[in-house]
Amino acid sequence: MRLPSAAVFPDVRGLKGPLSCLNEARYGILWGAVGAARSCFCEALEYSLLRTQFGRPLAEFQLTQRKLADMSIAVASAALTAVQLGRLKDTHCVTPEQISHGKLANVRSALEVARTSRAMLGAASTTLDHSVMRHMNNLETVATYEGTEEMHAISIGRALTGIAAFR
Repeated sequence: MRLPSAAVFPDVRGLKGPLSCLNEARYGILWGAVGAARSCFCEALEYSLLRTQFGRPLAEFQLTQRKLADMSIAVASAALTAVQLGRLKDTHCVTPEQISHGKLANVRSALEVARTSRAMLGAASTTLDHSVMRHMNNLETVATYEGTEEMHAISIGRALTGIAAFR
């Protein structure tokens, strides 16, 4: 399609335009992963306080408390990553590699939280009464769109080494 020169974005040459759109989408995803992880964690926490086994709430068991502690740390770390990248973005100092780092780390953490939550809820997690399975399925797809883990890893690798592993 031919467009008049007035239709061209100023200061955009080559892949800069499409890649900047990808960075915006990836930035949104890294925040969405925090929300999904938090939702799964909250559901697992509530379930473990209400569900009993051997006459005791699941939350009273050491392994359950360990899982809850690990998930809490993962959710907080993902949120802090998102906040820091937001601060960098607000000052126009964020790099595409930093956004790749955030998307890769936050989706990976959110998936782990979702999987742990699903296991804690057992068969109940597969019912419509709980959202853990929906979040887990959504996160599985998010892990592959707007760049797979491998693409983000080699982008980060290029920033670390100065050597592009792709052309």
